[in-house]
Amino acid sequence: MKDPNDYNVRAVERAIQILNCFDNDNSQRGVSEIAQAVGLHKATTHRIVTTLLNYGYLERAEDEQRYRLGLQLASLGYKVIQRMDLRREALPYLAQLVEQWDETCDLSIFDEGQVFYIEVLRGNHALTIAASIGQRLPAHCTASGKLFLAHIPPQKLDAYLCKPLQSYTEKTITSPDLLRLQLDTIREQGYGFDDEEMEVGIRAIAAPIRNHKGEVIAALSMPSPTNRITLDSIPEIASSMIEAAQAVSKRLGWEI
Repeated sequence: MKDPNDYNVRAVERAIQILNCFDNDNSQRGVSEIAQAVGLHKATTHRIVTTLLNYGYLERAEDEQRYRLGLQLASLGYKVIQRMDLRREALPYLAQLVEQWDETCDLSIFDEGQVFYIEVLRGNHALTIAASIGQRLPAHCTASGKLFLAHIPPQKLDAYLCKPLQSYTEKTITSPDLLRLQLDTIREQGYGFDDEEMEVGIRAIAAPIRNHKGEVIAALSMPSPTNRITLDSIPEIASSMIEAAQAVSKRLGWEI
């Protein structure tokens, strides 16, 4: 069978490489930087960048010399999120949790080794902690991320843990062996948790959503200041979140 990559259109492939070279550390780049990042000639890079600019996939930065990702990408991404059955089925249960606990709740999926947020409903507290729709966060130090890691195939977990685990706070687990032990606990208790591992003063709990095969495909999460999610309150909150996640899973065809 012919390799699907043999059908790639080179110009489209180059345009995708250019878009992918923008990240949190390099949100703005000049043409020379882009050319170097993707290994293209500067003149070729300039033509592709200009085309992407004309169609709104790139836009000029304030200095008019560099470029950044354009709003057209956000528009396309939002259309994808809007049509997801998962999001539609989960929304009523997210709202239920927000009403029950008056805390912000979010819905995420696991994508390219990161937690990708597709919905966020905010509580009424003046101080709320929330990711944004479309935001990505690391997996090893977030409640949802550790939940996903606890349920991916062993070979994928091994590959993930081969890379350095960045420290964000004094409580971030950066030892693969210690993280594996915590993932064992998460599998046993049925929910993920983050105790000030991503941000000081913030705890989070996450419950798994499964598809009709029983595979974990998404997570409901509740992040909050530590004075509102206390260690004593975690079991009760987790129980209600597991119940909500199981209800969404049933809607997606999972039989407990």
